[in-house]
Amino acid sequence: MNLRSHTGRVGLAFTLSCLLSHSASADQSPESGEPFFESQVLFEAGHQGYRTYRIPSLVITPKGTLLAAVAARFDGHGDWSDIDTMVRRSDDGGKTWTEQAIVTDDGKNTVDNATFIVDPKSGKVYLMYQINYARAYLKVSDNEGQRWSPPREITSVFDVFRDRDGYDWEVIAMGPGHGIVTSSGRFVVPVWLSTSHKHRPSIAATIYSDDQGTTWQAGDVIAQTDDHTPNPSEHVVVELADGRVMANMRTESRHYRRFLAFSPDGANNWSKPQPHDQLVEPICMGSMTTMESPNQDELLLFCNPNSEAPRTSSSGAAWGARKRQNVTVRVSSDLGETWPMSRTIEPQDSGYSDVAVGPDGMIYVLYESGKVNEHGAFIPGNITLAKFNLAWVAEGNQQD
Repeated sequence: MNLRSHTGRVGLAFTLSCLLSHSASADQSPESGEPFFESQVLFEAGHQGYRTYRIPSLVITPKGTLLAAVAARFDGHGDWSDIDTMVRRSDDGGKTWTEQAIVTDDGKNTVDNATFIVDPKSGKVYLMYQINYARAYLKVSDNEGQRWSPPREITSVFDVFRDRDGYDWEVIAMGPGHGIVTSSGRFVVPVWLSTSHKHRPSIAATIYSDDQGTTWQAGDVIAQTDDHTPNPSEHVVVELADGRVMANMRTESRHYRRFLAFSPDGANNWSKPQPHDQLVEPICMGSMTTMESPNQDELLLFCNPNSEAPRTSSSGAAWGARKRQNVTVRVSSDLGETWPMSRTIEPQDSGYSDVAVGPDGMIYVLYESGKVNEHGAFIPGNITLAKFNLAWVAEGNQQD
């Protein structure tokens, strides 16, 4: 059975339900193959004296270890404040977790945009981040995130955008969320740059490594600020079953839709980004990953706030953001051409997210939820982890 022939709501949901009935293990739910969903708070605003936790990043190693990273914002909720990178680990499918621990602290400087990469061959986990939006670093763990190497600076790769493209950046950032390792072994990390402290105007691109992170190269610019793609920034990449790499981008376009672009190798010759009508964009980070169905067909998962509600405060009005709420997961079986199945994970206030799939096919979404207060900017009260299977998505499919 080829999932790509079932792009309608009934067809895809029925197909997935049939496949899952033969694949779900007994510990996924009370009854094998039944829809399963649970959630838990992993980081709570105020804990250990931090004002809030933001910008979730999530990966699962080949051995099944979950690593959850966040920006622990100590003295303010904004992007420019005293921020540390905090991580928790689970080696039992999210049932229990280590205490939160600081992985990177640079005094009162901003340490943000944690972006994981997992090498499926070596099992090593790479953690990329920026300090003060001016310097980029990489740490490596070869023991499931228990210990990390000293940081290695890789800022020089961003200088290529100055020297080659004439883009005199003031701000650099990666991800956030996760990068990928393609079938050729190439590490690909989404990055964005800006010529202003305000993070706009901006461009979107990738950096990549063909030697397991030893050296890094700058890919082509995917999108730059113009009338078509105003202020492209945070984006996520996946390698499709046909070998192409898709970039799924946040912009400030008044289409209020995500923009997609494609490259043959994740680095060069990107297609012109185009909005996708089904992927609502309130102007917020989104996440995406791939997973195999039991018969080894590829599915794409996309998660972001599926919200077109206007913001009720003046915060963000200058760049037109919609309200951050209704974090939703969507499923595609045709390389992202259509997204016929979706289900809301959190209908209330919710923002950034990162999605990952475990070796057993269980889906995990780490996302911002709740609010510290009801006024002004979106300040998450929690970072929450949702765990569910495809049967749960199919059961509550909301697509028309």
